Amino acid sequence: MTNNPQGPQGGNDTAGSTQMFRAFVDEGPQRAAPAPSGPRAGVIVGVIAVIAVIGAVVWLALS
Repeated sequence: MTNNPQGPQGGNDTAGSTQMFRAFVDEGPQRAAPAPSGPRAGVIVGVIAVIAVIGAVVWLALS
């Protein structure tokens, strides 16, 4: 007969879950890495380009 740690019903191993949770808590808070400024810089450049195009269209329409 084999030793089945989950039992015949296949229940959850609550002791294992507790150990993983304690290991997670013992690690302490981890700081998130700062987000790269690439996409944000692209959005800013895009907005400036749209404003410049709209300004050029308005200037051409009024002149």
